[in-house]
Amino acid sequence: MRTVRDDDGEHYLLVKRSTESSLVRDPDTGNDRYLPNDDLTVDDEASALATAAGAVPAAVRRVLTATPNDRALGLLVELVDCGPVGVRTLLDAYDLCESDLHGLLAEFRAAGLIAETRVAGERGYEATETTRDAVAYLRSEN
Repeated sequence: MRTVRDDDGEHYLLVKRSTESSLVRDPDTGNDRYLPNDDLTVDDEASALATAAGAVPAAVRRVLTATPNDRALGLLVELVDCGPVGVRTLLDAYDLCESDLHGLLAEFRAAGLIAETRVAGERGYEATETTRDAVAYLRSEN
């Protein structure tokens, strides 16, 4: 599969090419349609899989990339729901050992998903707007 773009710059996934037209898939909707070959240009710089992934909002892709398992995703959801949370509270409230917790927090900070803050005078973390947007999207019934 290849990425093609039309004269308006819209990207599609090339499903099948015939003499005069091509069957293309809109990555945003998943719908297939035929477009004239003269209106399409192959985009060799865009990976077909990256084009397909582009249908998912960037904030959601970032969360998916940074969360290796359900516990990691759950930690982000808790930071969204509970607001800023102190490190001591995180250690006491959840079933993560200190090294696992700090490892996840470091990964999330590097990904821009959480920010360090102060909670009751101690170090804590809060979800960024990117994370709040991603969790809201994941919870929605799209």
